Parts: sequence; C-alpha cells; structure tokens
Amino acid sequence: MKEHISKTIVLNVGSPAEKRAEIREYFQRTFSLDEQLYTSLREEEVFYVRADPLRHPLIFYIGHTAAFYINKLILAKVITQRINPEFESMFAVGVDEMSWDDLNEQHYNWPRLAEVIEYRNQVRDLVDRLISRLELSLPVTWESPFWLIMMGIEHQRIHLETSSVLIRQLPLEKVQSNGIGSICREDNPLKENLFVPVKGRKVTLGKSVDSGLYGWDNEYGLREYDVADFQAGKYLVSNYEFRGFVDAGGYRDSRWWTDEGWKWRTYAQVQHPRFWVIRNGNFYLRLVSEEIPLPWSLPVEVNYLEAKAFCNWKAAQTGLPVRLPVEEEWYILYDEHVKEDQPYWETAPGNINLEHYSSPCPVDKFRFGEFYDIIGNVWQWTETAINGYRGFKVHPCYDDFSTPTFDGRHNVIKGGSWISTGNEATRDSRYAFRRHFFQHAGFRYVISKQPVVQQNEFYEDDEEIILFCEQDYGSDYLGLSNFSKRLVSVCQPLFSNKQRALVVGCSVGRVCFELAEYFEKVTGIDFTARLIKVAEKMKTQGMTKYLVREEGDLRSFREVSLAGLGLAEAAEKVEFWQADASNLAAKFKDYDFIIAQNILDKLYDPANFLQEIAARLNTGGILVISSAYNWVEKYTAPEKRIGGFRKDGEPYYSLSALGDLLQSSFAVLQTPQDEALLMRLNNRNYLYQNVQITFWQKK
Repeated sequence: MKEHISKTIVLNVGSPAEKRAEIREYFQRTFSLDEQLYTSLREEEVFYVRADPLRHPLIFYIGHTAAFYINKLILAKVITQRINPEFESMFAVGVDEMSWDDLNEQHYNWPRLAEVIEYRNQVRDLVDRLISRLELSLPVTWESPFWLIMMGIEHQRIHLETSSVLIRQLPLEKVQSNGIGSICREDNPLKENLFVPVKGRKVTLGKSVDSGLYGWDNEYGLREYDVADFQAGKYLVSNYEFRGFVDAGGYRDSRWWTDEGWKWRTYAQVQHPRFWVIRNGNFYLRLVSEEIPLPWSLPVEVNYLEAKAFCNWKAAQTGLPVRLPVEEEWYILYDEHVKEDQPYWETAPGNINLEHYSSPCPVDKFRFGEFYDIIGNVWQWTETAINGYRGFKVHPCYDDFSTPTFDGRHNVIKGGSWISTGNEATRDSRYAFRRHFFQHAGFRYVISKQPVVQQNEFYEDDEEIILFCEQDYGSDYLGLSNFSKRLVSVCQPLFSNKQRALVVGCSVGRVCFELAEYFEKVTGIDFTARLIKVAEKMKTQGMTKYLVREEGDLRSFREVSLAGLGLAEAAEKVEFWQADASNLAAKFKDYDFIIAQNILDKLYDPANFLQEIAARLNTGGILVISSAYNWVEKYTAPEKRIGGFRKDGEPYYSLSALGDLLQSSFAVLQTPQDEALLMRLNNRNYLYQNVQITFWQKK
C-alpha cells in the first residue's frame, strides 16, 4: 500500500489490541501525510502568506491541527497539562467568516516555523503515548477517549484537503511538488452530457449511532423525504461544458445569478472559474502545485454561486427545470450505484481517497452504472443548506463543528474529491461551506419539477440552549426580575470609566447588551459556540426565536427582540467571540470593567483564570465575579477546584480562595452580595441558585 493511502477505522469489530494498533497506524499516517502536504511550500516565508483573504496564512493551519488534539483532550479531562498554552489559544479556532473568528493579523504574532514543528512533534509523541496506554474497549463510542483521538485524526484529514485548496491559491512560483501521488494528464475526447432518468422514492437520511465508523454530529439523527422522479446529468459538468456559459457572457449577465451571487461576482470581478488561467490567449488549469494546459474533459471547479448561475442559464437554453440536486437526490444516486463504502472497498471505485490521482481526472473515466463520478473527482454542490437532522445532538467536546453553519448560508457538498480521505470519503459524511468559498468542488445538474424546500429551522430547539435563552430573555418568574439586568444594575455604581468592558461567560448575550447602555465597547466571550451563535443572531438580526417546554410534550413559541427590551441601539457596540476562559488569547486585554458571569465553577482550571485575569484589566479597573460555587466533576476536576473542601483540616470556602488568589493584584471593593437566579425548566419547575457577587479593583 502506498504510504499516503489509508482508510478510516471500523470501530466496532476486532480485538482491543488490534484496534489500538490500527488507530496508531492511522494516526501516524495522518500526521505524516499532513506534513508531506506542506512540503508544497518552497520556503518558510510562504507559510505567512495569505493565500485567501478570508483565511489565515498556512502557519495557522499547520499549528491548528496539532493544537486541536490538546484542546479537546484537555476539555475531556483525558489530560490535565497543556504543552504550550499560547499556541493552544492562538491556533484554537479556524475561520469561516463567523463573528467569533478572527482574521485581524494585528492580533497575531505568528511563531517561526521551527517552533511550530517542534510543537507538532511534542503533540505527536503525546498522542501516540496516549494511544498506547488509554483503556480501550469495543465498540468505540462517543464517550470513549479513543473517539477524541479519532476526532483529532479526522479533523486533521479535513484540513489536509482545505489546506490543499489554499496552497492551490498561492502564487505558482511559491510552491513545488509535494510527492503525494501523481496528477492525471489525460484529456479524453468530449462526450455530450446526457440526462438519465432516475426513479424517485422515499429516502431516510441519518446515520445510526450503532454505525462502526466515526461520524461528525450532523451525520446522526433522522430525516425523511419523498423524492419525485428526476433526471440527472450523466457526467459532472466539464470545463468544456462550462465554457459555453463563459463564452455566452454568463459572468457579465446578472439574469443568471442570485442576488448573493451577483454581489459576489461584482465584488470579485471574475470572468471565469477561479482555477482557470488565461495566458497569451491560451487556457491553463492551476492544480495544487503546477499549471497544465487546461484539460477540457476534467470537471469544472467552481463555488456554489457559479454552479447555480450555470444551471439558471442552462434552464433558459433548454426550456427545462435545470437545477442543482438536493442532498436526498444525491443519496438516491449513491445508493443505487455505489456498492461499498470506504473503508470496506478493496480499491476506490472513483477518483477518491488519494488512491488514483492527486488531481481531478476526465469526467468519463470512473463509471457507476449509467453515471460517472457518483463519488470522487470533485465534490458536488447541492441546493441543500445544511442543518441538523431530527434528534441532532452536539458532541460535548466539539459543540462548534456544525452549529455555526446552521445559518442558511452554508450549502452541503457531497461525494468527495480526489483528496477526500477518512470520514470525508464515506457515504454519510456531511460537509458544508459558504456559497462563495472554493473547494475542490464542481457539480452535476438535474431536471426536476419538485421544488427545493429548505429544512432550516429558524427557531432554536436545542433544549440545553433554550434554558439560557429563557434565562436571559424570558419573562420575570416568581416575583424575580431578570438576573442579567439585576447583575448590571448591581454593578452600575462602579462604572466610573465607561470605555471597554468584557463579559466572560456571556451566554446568549443579555449582560453584554445591558452593559452597552453604559460602555463604548463591550466584548462577550463564551466557550460554547451554540450560545455565541444565539448572541450573534441577537446582535445582527435584533431578535431570536425559540421553543420552551410547558408540560410534558407541550411547547410554547417565544420570539424576543432587542427593540422590545429597549436595547436595539446597544447592539452596534457589542462583539462576541468564542474563547476558552481558562486559556484566553492575548488580544483580550485593556479593559476597564470585567464580569465573570457564573463561569467560575464551569472552568477546568479556575485558578489559572483568576491568576491571569488581572493582566486583562487596566489599573484601577473593576472585576466582578458572580458564582454559586457549584463545583461538579463534569466541569472541574476535584484537584482543580479552588474551594469547597478542607484545607489544613479546616473548611475552605470559595470566597476565601478568591481572596487568596486575587489579593496580590486586587483589593476588595465592597461586601459580597447575594442574588437569586432562576432557570426555568417548564411552567412549574425551576432551578434555583443563590449566586454570590464579589467586587474587586485592580491595584
């Protein structure tokens, strides 16, 4: 077997010893393949070049895939010591144009490549040792530490592909061959792209929890569709077929584009696909590390907006209802024509998994019955905006894998590309990108009169998140006014300097909006991306909707708005970020006021937070901590608690611990104050906490 070829692991068969050895080999192959890809860069300086203005330089991604292992293992308490806290903060969060992503290069002092390589080697050694010693039983499930190891591996394989797309966008003189496989230099005689009838049927989507393969959260659950008969293109759309749209002036005619698409085309000023290169009147195709004369029989690679415009143009030319397929139509094609899933095949039936080429190949090379390239060659855009299936749940250690994309702006891609490996090459994989992003992606069109119905749920139905929505934005209950509003009111006499405030543990944002009535700028951070998503929706849309439990299966609909709370004008002064309070990035600094809102007993390292927070405040700045000191092992290991135990034989309470940990940098400002906090479970059941609020001033 070639060193760069491997398959994801079947996690429910074999012996523990065999599985341990398989996972170790998969991990080591993945790490090596990841590093081999980066040999595409000619010199160190290229790691610091932004290949895409919407992405970090590649130095981020080579650090990110390693830091991911440590951050997840720390969160799951599989390990308790970090390797490099600075790197594990700097390289923590990728970029997909979310408000909590950070593309401001002024916030980063990127380390030298040698430092990052050394860090990667340390991570590699640590994870390899964990694979050797962690307890392993079969099947490997969500709860197993080996699921986290697989999570890191599959995450690294995603970035193998996305980083190759970034390398493909670098200037040609900055790259070189990486030695991963060989490119396809064929250009077969062109064939007409015929429509082939496909019988519709009922389709049930969703991966079983009993599946033996690793899966991301959005793959699980259940959704059913009744799919009408349709016709589908025999081939993926080739460069030659797409050139008809280009030559017809498609990039200059707004009729074929959606509003979003035309805004992008106008902004980008493009006249042809991104990877076509025109030089001296001749067409070339940019691959990852070289250019070749444009093979017209290869699949065109475009973003969703370009694919959609082509389909609209094609519909006008033919008089037929031409469009992109929806996700369920792709599954009908797959299930009827692909006989084995990866990792069960002996040889990949298509140009996928790096088993054939390190580039696309002609659209008529890999046959699946009457069709070609059902899987492989390039990803296939669909009309489906991604969302969770019914019963969707996030993994507790990676709550921001999918939920940030459930916004109606990210479309599903299916089928995989030539460099899709591991989970990406399996039937159930579901990945989605912003419609103007580039991947190794093209499309197949269909003819169907069945309208596209998006399954986006515009109300929040995650019960865990709803509790926080109702706590922040719900009605007053049992004679108690809103806690967030009371908290800010209690702090108001301390607002002497009203420039910059930080809320640590901002939840769904109410405290931030309340503070923005007094401060010029308010930053809210929370570790849970699902909470940040709600907060950001309140900021950008001014409202949110959610369901609350009344009794049993009965639910009520809530719609709340900033305008209704008298906070609409405050929104423009608020920003939200996803961040780890126990390992804050350096950019969170120079604040006049900080609230740590009910977060202390949710941290895996509260002492580190308390020791570091002074550096984030200006001299004379105010720190307010609200907490019920509800120490539970789910969040904080017993040895990491700051209080709630006997010390030197005597009771040692958290308030005393706060004084001991903060006394070197802070003075007590006033007597602690207790406030009641209610969390509504349903119309007759509540969780009650007596929260203590303490007040500190930086010396």
